[in-house]
Amino acid sequence: MTGAQIPRVLSIAGTDPTGGAGLQADLKAIAAQDGYGMGVVTALVAQNTRGVRSVHVPDVAFLREQLDAVSDDVTIDAVKVGMLGTAEVVRTVTAWLREHRPPVVVVDPVMVATSGDRLLDEDASAAMAELFGLADLVTPNRAELVVLAGLAGPAADAGRGSDTGTGTGPATAHADTVAAATLVARTWDVLVLAKGGHDDGDTSDDVLVSPAGHVRTFSARRVATTNTHGTGCSLSSAIATRMARDGDWELAVGGAKAWLTRALEGADALGVGGGNGPIDHGAVTRDALPASSWTDRWWDDVAEVLQETIDCTFLVGLRDGTLDTAVFESYLAQDVHYLRAYERHLSTLASWSTGDAAAFWAASAAGCADEARDLHHRRLAGAHADDPVHPTCAGYLAHLQEAADSGSAAVLAAAVLPCFRVYAWVGTQLGVTPPGHPFADWIGAYGDPGFAAASATATTRVDRLAAAATPAERGRMARAFRRSAAWELAFFRMPTEAG
Repeated sequence: MTGAQIPRVLSIAGTDPTGGAGLQADLKAIAAQDGYGMGVVTALVAQNTRGVRSVHVPDVAFLREQLDAVSDDVTIDAVKVGMLGTAEVVRTVTAWLREHRPPVVVVDPVMVATSGDRLLDEDASAAMAELFGLADLVTPNRAELVVLAGLAGPAADAGRGSDTGTGTGPATAHADTVAAATLVARTWDVLVLAKGGHDDGDTSDDVLVSPAGHVRTFSARRVATTNTHGTGCSLSSAIATRMARDGDWELAVGGAKAWLTRALEGADALGVGGGNGPIDHGAVTRDALPASSWTDRWWDDVAEVLQETIDCTFLVGLRDGTLDTAVFESYLAQDVHYLRAYERHLSTLASWSTGDAAAFWAASAAGCADEARDLHHRRLAGAHADDPVHPTCAGYLAHLQEAADSGSAAVLAAAVLPCFRVYAWVGTQLGVTPPGHPFADWIGAYGDPGFAAASATATTRVDRLAAAATPAERGRMARAFRRSAAWELAFFRMPTEAG
């Protein structure tokens, strides 16, 4: 791997159909570190956040076929080994690793699930010894570390000669943990990260021990949550991915632990399962995303309609001053019909709202009444007072009435928003008129800063309603907005296509 190549990381692990642990969690963790995840299944596990129900181990010949299918075609920058289950599976994975040893190998010795279920039989535990000799890093929790230390042999001399640190982290590890980790590290010439997630105390301390006895503790505040399903799987996959990019184990461990802490902080909000729920693998990525409002998404959704709107004959003629005055007056006459109905819907919104929101919608309704009244005096001078409602205007008003009949303030607000936002946007597109422009007053009304501010406030109000809505109601809001945007285009086309 050279330059900024995205790390290609293979997870060899069991499954979790609820997505919180195992292969599914590994792939999420790899993606969260900006790696490309691949997966080979060692066992099919029927489990959820409450526990393991059963485990099915496919024939190891098929396991080897999966491994070879990946290594025959893809350059592998890192491997994370998780649940193996049986001695036969361990030996198969070990043989493949011996033949294809990637630059980074992290082994998470999955023996016991967060729920307490045993995931590795004793024969397999013994077979793991040969696998550890091919690993760069082993990531046991405290209970697993005891098992590994037992496989390594007597611990009488484990801690002798160890370097207790370099001043880069707090020396909070218990002596017996350091001793056991040192024994494992020296026995298999492998780095050991003894995880402290199951310990007590205000901090979660993970201890990285080298075969030479170097010890560094990575400490983070302990997150008060029971939703820790898959933490070990996720951390080891994150470390493998970061190591493939960073080239330094301490950087990789520190960065992965910071990511995991944030994922734990977001875990409760996921609401997945009734037992030990999963962590939020996407928390850090989500934090880094730019803020995106619901209304901005709807606006982007109607981009083609907006382009057709600004390119329509009516607005082009309005902008360059060539629009026929009679055509413009027919448009104004329909706008009067529209504004009178629009006023009623804004008043309805005001009656359905409270506080500042009610005051805003009421003020907007009053502004519509003033505009509808003044149109006759400003431009129509009493003409077109008897013009019937055009079918296009009638269709738009029927759509708004349908939104009002839904009984949802959120849906009605979404339906009325394009009148604010499209008109304000048109004002920015039309720009400033030169002296003597025949429609300068009207173009100036489109671009009025006060109206732009009202449009922004209306957008904020609708965004708040969308954030509080259910997904089903939010969908109705999006569709109401989309239809209103289409009716805005039809309304601008109406005077030039009338006859």
